[in-house]
Formats: sequence, structure tokens, C-alpha cells
Amino acid sequence: MALATSLSHATSSLLQLSSSIKSLSSSSQLKNHHFHLPTSKNANFTKQLVIYAKRLSGLEEALRIRRERELRGSTTAKRRPPLRRGRVSQRLPVPDDIPKPPYVGSRELPEIAKEHQIHDAEGLARMRAACELAARVVDYAGTLVRPSVTTNEIDKAVHQMIIDAGAYPSPLGYGGFPKSVCTSVNECMCHGIPDSRQLQDGDIINIDVTVYLNGYHGDTSKTFFCGNVNESIKRLVKVTEECLHYGIAVCKDGALFRKIGKRISEHAEKFGYGVVDRFVGHGIGTVFHSEPLIFHHRNDKSGSMVEGQTFTIEPILTLGSTECETWEDNWTTLTADGSPAAQFEHTILITKTGAEILTTY
Repeated sequence: MALATSLSHATSSLLQLSSSIKSLSSSSQLKNHHFHLPTSKNANFTKQLVIYAKRLSGLEEALRIRRERELRGSTTAKRRPPLRRGRVSQRLPVPDDIPKPPYVGSRELPEIAKEHQIHDAEGLARMRAACELAARVVDYAGTLVRPSVTTNEIDKAVHQMIIDAGAYPSPLGYGGFPKSVCTSVNECMCHGIPDSRQLQDGDIINIDVTVYLNGYHGDTSKTFFCGNVNESIKRLVKVTEECLHYGIAVCKDGALFRKIGKRISEHAEKFGYGVVDRFVGHGIGTVFHSEPLIFHHRNDKSGSMVEGQTFTIEPILTLGSTECETWEDNWTTLTADGSPAAQFEHTILITKTGAEILTTY
């Protein structure tokens, strides 16, 4: 389950260079010949930079055109009305004997814990169990995805599987969230609330599952196809999952956190996709959300990973704008232009030589 962030981030130096050169080439100084270079060597260097800037500009333009074509293809193949909220049913009960996280019973959004979560052998064993259960639940939920099924039905099935395992569905009651799972359809970036809307042929849906088992949270999500999904959206989903694994691949003891966002952005940009910067991964363990916050876009975040640490990586990619709008329920967040979004998430454990995916079985 992603966290929202309003922290500013650094633009890549390459794009800054491109922007600076474009600004220079269109400035009144240059147009009015008030800008003079003293030597032919400097003039040649400047000419090379301008040529490079034009090449970069051409690449950016090609990617923009590609994204626009794919976006047109995703909307003209089958025009779909904007997502609308359905009826939200009452929250489901949890047996009294199932242990609950400390935030249950309060509508206040818990603060992000400052401590990084590093586990001893017993804690890690419990963490593995919670993460394995979450992985099994999200895969089971994926088997329910088909046209005419409501996201409320998926929520009920997920809820039942979690409590049958003696666990608590972590989203339920977190900051007042009314359901046991997040279901984000089509242009919904994340935090979609299950309701009475029926899934339609051609939809995509991200199902975000977190369980609380024996005092530990396990968190994962996947994006599933509903029926016949067009090729441009299938490609978005495929690349989003690839971005998750590229981000995981740079993780190990001592690695810089900012490498995650750099690697994800590099891969996404090859296809012209946007990487959403508002929502981040997070530390997880006995606490649902803690430091470190994991940015999926290029950033200058300080800090290094530590062996034994657990956190989530959960990139969201869009076919169009990365700007977003949030409904009045304060949870459901959609792309501002209505373009499709996809997300994948794993909880990982940092090891001396790499990272272990815990949300698997």
C-alpha cells in the first residue's frame, strides 16, 4: 500500500542540460547577437552542445508522439467512460480473537515511523510468513478477475481468506480506510475502494493486499487483465512489472536508495511512460509504514540500505500524465487526464549481496 508524498525531488542533470541549452538558444541575448564567445574552440564546443540538445529534443519528441499514439489507441479501441464510484458496502467484521494492529479503532492516519525496520531471526521468520500469505492472497484474488465481477466481491473473498489464516487485513481501518483490500481500476493510480462497480471486458485492475500476521505486515500488489485488454495497455502493464524488478536488482547492503528510482526511470523512459512521483514505497515490519521512503523517480535521496532491512518497492507508471486527482473519499486517486495506470509491488529483504523478495511462495 503506497504512501503519498509531497517532497520535492531533483530533476535529472541530463534534462536540466537540455532545458538550459534550449533556453539559451531562444534567449534574446542570442537572437540580438549580444552573446559572444572569445575563441573558435569555445564556439565549436557550444555548437556541439546545441547539436546534442537537438538530438535529445528529437528523442523526447519521438517518445511524446509514441505515448500519444498509444494513448489514442487505448481510447479508440474501445471508448470507456471515466471511472465512477459505485456503492460502498459496510466494512466486514473480523473475529475478536485475531490480533489487530494498533491503529484499528482510530480514523486518524498514523504517522510514518522514523525507525528503519531491521529484524532478528524470529522477527524475520514472522515477516516471511506474513509476506507469503500476502502473496498467496493476491494471486487468489487475481483468479477472481473477470467481466461482471464487482470489486466488492473481490474484497469479500480476500477478507475471508485472510481471516481464515488467522491474520488481519491491514488496510481495514487504516486512517479510516473502509475495506480490506485496495482495488484500482484503469485510470486509478492506487488506493481504490472496492464497491459495486462491475469489472468490464478490457479493464485492468491493481489489487493491493497487506496482511497483519503474528505482529508483522506483508505487503504486495499486482495488476491483472480483465478479459481482452488492448496491446498498448498490456505493454504498459508488462513494463511496469519489469520496472519493479529492475528496481529490486540494484538493492543490496550499502547500496544508495536513490539508485532504485534512477533505474526504474531509465527503463520506463525507454517506452515513454511516466513514473508517478507522489506515491512511494516504505519500510515495513511490525509497523505498516515507516522510513525509509522509497522514491520510484529520479531523486537525490540520501542514505544507504542495510542488511536485514525490509521495505516495499511499488512503482506506478502511466500511459499519459503523472498528475493526479483524488476523490472526496480522500483515498481513490486517478490520473488527471484519465489515462491508464499500472502498479506492481513487492516487500523485499536486504541481504549482503542483493535483495530477497519476501512476497512470494
